[in-house]
Amino acid sequence: MADTCTSRTVSILGATGSVGESTLDLVRRGNGAFAVEAVTANTRVGALAKLAREVGARFAAIGDPDLYDDLKSALSGTGIECGAGESALDEAAERPAEWVMAAIVGAAGLSPTLRAVRRGAIVALANKETLVCAGDIFMEEVRRFNSTVLPVDSEHNAIHQVFEFDRIEAVEKLILTASGGPFLEASMEVMRAATPEQAVAHPNWNMGAKISVDSATMMNKGLELIEAGHLFPVGEDKIDVVVHPESIIHSMVAYCDGSVLAQLGAPDMRTPIAYTLAWPSRMAGPSPRLDLIQIGNLSFYQTDLERFPALRVARDCIKSGGQAPLVMNGANEVAVQGFLDGAIGFLDIVAVVEESLDAMGSGTVDCLADVADIDRETRQFAETFVAARAR
Repeated sequence: MADTCTSRTVSILGATGSVGESTLDLVRRGNGAFAVEAVTANTRVGALAKLAREVGARFAAIGDPDLYDDLKSALSGTGIECGAGESALDEAAERPAEWVMAAIVGAAGLSPTLRAVRRGAIVALANKETLVCAGDIFMEEVRRFNSTVLPVDSEHNAIHQVFEFDRIEAVEKLILTASGGPFLEASMEVMRAATPEQAVAHPNWNMGAKISVDSATMMNKGLELIEAGHLFPVGEDKIDVVVHPESIIHSMVAYCDGSVLAQLGAPDMRTPIAYTLAWPSRMAGPSPRLDLIQIGNLSFYQTDLERFPALRVARDCIKSGGQAPLVMNGANEVAVQGFLDGAIGFLDIVAVVEESLDAMGSGTVDCLADVADIDRETRQFAETFVAARAR
């Protein structure tokens, strides 16, 4: 860290994904400032074992319980403890690390993230579903156990860096920026015929397939609207989205005196991760430095809700409350996978989400058991709708 010699113990949940890999890059560059307590992966046993050895992790967990023997064999003779299945992921989160990267993709990340919160850890939150599926429950646990949640998404991280939490009443609005993805200027006809390869080819960011498709539909921005409402309680009507193709300004906060504070940086996830990893200090990072003269111009556009209806759907879900955001998330995961598998078209993704919302109706989310039940029922409906639209 740039201004402190204090070491920090860290655990990385979802270590083999893109966020996990970026986190490990920073850990390696820390010159011994970070000791790795635990690392996890879903199915990539070889990659998990390799990185666990490399960074000297004390514990490694694989999500698929059938892969326990493979992981144990791969770590034989290292002294690294290992486990498999949901209970092992929970154990990884409960291990005594001061800082936890919560980067397990999907609803599977909810339980481990809550485990880290409940022991008062600093949680670097890269899992959208935690707030989208159970935001009220999650934030109540954060307050109850005096945990610290630092957003990793570049947009929320940017807001966190310039948001005055002790003067929320002075905030006029939050402005989330969106790159617009690969189909920013594409016609409906082009998007209707889009292939998975085209949808995951993000112009600025290197992300996993699911997140890349969410960016292409702008569902990611819909999810971020919901997240922002939990992280920065200003009200849905005070959260705007503008398209900013260059992805240089990551988000802004407008204040009542007319000031608009923005965080700028190259489109590199290591910048927001470094902010959380060293917080409340700063650490040296390897991200490219901005050359504003070379960049020259920054552009902004209004979001097109006709071509990108996911934003409208997300705002409707915020207003409906209850289970609506949870249903939107689960249906979207099923629909995106259906698109990636070639079963449905690109424009069918949001259509499946809307059909699922209509089928599920309204309802409340009072506990984590509700989250699991509603998510499971949603996915069953969504799979039916995907099958009905299969090409």
